[in-house]
Amino acid sequence: MNIKVLIIDDEPLAIKVIETHLREFKNFEIVATFNDPIAALETLKQEAIDVIFLDINMSKMNGLEFLKTVTIQPNVVITTAYREYAVESFDLDVLDYLVKPIPFTRFLKAVNKITQKIQLQRGIHKTEEENNTEGFIFLKVEKKLVKIKFDTILYIESLKDYIKVFTTTGDFLVHKSLTSITEELPTEKFLRIHRSFTIAIDKVDSVEGNLIEIASKRVPIGRKYVANTKKIILNQE
Repeated sequence: MNIKVLIIDDEPLAIKVIETHLREFKNFEIVATFNDPIAALETLKQEAIDVIFLDINMSKMNGLEFLKTVTIQPNVVITTAYREYAVESFDLDVLDYLVKPIPFTRFLKAVNKITQKIQLQRGIHKTEEENNTEGFIFLKVEKKLVKIKFDTILYIESLKDYIKVFTTTGDFLVHKSLTSITEELPTEKFLRIHRSFTIAIDKVDSVEGNLIEIASKRVPIGRKYVANTKKIILNQE
């Protein structure tokens, strides 16, 4: 899945940072970069752009003013040094809001959000089976980014400052919180059932009391998660 990108920022160094981050993801194609949002309008008309990384405070036109004027608007990720525009930005349906300097771990979360949104947009005319095989997330394992398909994930366990992602192809230790990874996964496929566990709903083999079995592993259901877990997995009220 190829994702076409525009970067609009009047600071060359800021553009360089985003370009460097994006080079880690082979499916992201930078179509063009602009210091002036007005100059980007022609490219937006000619190219099917999937996402714009957009600065707010620029000399010729404010990024939010630009968003209000464009008729063809792809997904937008705001990149700014100012936090105070967040509410107004989300009122304009931006996909994410990144505050400079942008750490790579935060940028990775935005990339995963972009990927899921575009998969959903492009999957409208695809069958459910096709969508299940195409969904994936990038996770930083040691010093490299690993692409993990949703349909291979069995469950995820929290280990203090890390999580362990158990999949059908192997296990991956990632410096990330369980809350953060659960928020990045599609809610129709994954369910948090304990303060230390999130599971793939379709990988559940059996339920016995407050224990769920997945691939011979018995995973506990936390007390506050019991009602919702059994409602979703067993269709019980």
